[in-house]
Amino acid sequence: QVQPVESGGGLVQAGGSLRLSCAASGRTDISYNMAWFRQAAGKERELVAAISMSGVMTYYKDSVKGRFTISRDNAKNTVYLQMNSLKPEDTAVYYCAAKKSGVYYSTLYTMYDYWGQGTQVTVSS
Repeated sequence: QVQPVESGGGLVQAGGSLRLSCAASGRTDISYNMAWFRQAAGKERELVAAISMSGVMTYYKDSVKGRFTISRDNAKNTVYLQMNSLKPEDTAVYYCAAKKSGVYYSTLYTMYDYWGQGTQVTVSS
């Protein structure tokens, strides 16, 4: 199995930027589709962005299109989420998730096999 570990969260003012990283340890000889989810207090966990094993295909939630960019460096077993023009409504715990097989993304968090512990992103107004 693989263990994702997130880093890069923090407190930022509205309009600012953050870059989240997700480093995978364990069975990194197997490729996984990767995704970033977020969960705000009192809300459901939602898919923010996803990227296929090769990095060719990406998906974004409508509200982050044009502001967030997901990318991956397979040589480093790391996935990134560059977040620009942050808004207070982006405040949440952000989770990295790995999906072993099937379609490269799903909006259902139950379809993902491995999860990181999460990193807090807080955007002040």
